[in-house]
Amino acid sequence: MGEAFLSLAPWQVVLTGVLWFSVLYFGSAVLTSSLIRLLARIGYGRVLDARPLPSGQLQREIRESLLSILVFGIGMLAPWGMLKLGWAKLAQDPSLTRIALETVALFFWNELHFYASHRLLHTKPLRRFHGAHHQSHTATPFSTYALHPLEAAMLGSVPLLPMLLHDFSLQALAALTVLSIALNNLGHSNYEFSARPPARGWRAASRRHHLHHACYHGNYGFLLGIFDRVAGTLLPIDAADARRPSRKAPST
Repeated sequence: MGEAFLSLAPWQVVLTGVLWFSVLYFGSAVLTSSLIRLLARIGYGRVLDARPLPSGQLQREIRESLLSILVFGIGMLAPWGMLKLGWAKLAQDPSLTRIALETVALFFWNELHFYASHRLLHTKPLRRFHGAHHQSHTATPFSTYALHPLEAAMLGSVPLLPMLLHDFSLQALAALTVLSIALNNLGHSNYEFSARPPARGWRAASRRHHLHHACYHGNYGFLLGIFDRVAGTLLPIDAADARRPSRKAPST
């Protein structure tokens, strides 16, 4: 599998990346939206912000996400080039145990990388690049890749440093992209996946990121709240109540 990836021409690497991230984006958004409708129908969980979306929000999110997918596809040239130049190597015939352990390690690295990158994007020099994502005051599963190209490049760089330090399996690196979009969909679902509010543990990720979109500052983490707790950037669960702007329903 690794040899097949290395044998690709540059344009094939980009095309493969674009197709892969397109499937992840649209597939996960549709699945998450369907899951939310099912859970709402059986009365499990709740919508966090029930206001109607502004006219054109979904179209804008999909349009911006398509550009991010192109950035991710072009960004695939970075790990491919590192492998071609011998700066990094892929594990050959990895065991299932190795793949699992590497996937867990990449998960925790992804959490740290996201928090650091996200916190940087809220600093004065970079916040103008992050503003596009925050046009969605109420997040949706289609918000996940609605990013400025610079932000997409920053977040897409997550596997590069680990690859310089360890020979990962291609399976674990691919699992990282699946985990990332799954967690991103959870955070942008605008739905609390718990029988009683407020949700606790990992299921509180959607409420935490909902508060981030509503308040802008705070709750910079991904699935885990530990980095926000340590850094003092964790928002209280009622942080959005006083800040939530009124919104009229779009005319029909």
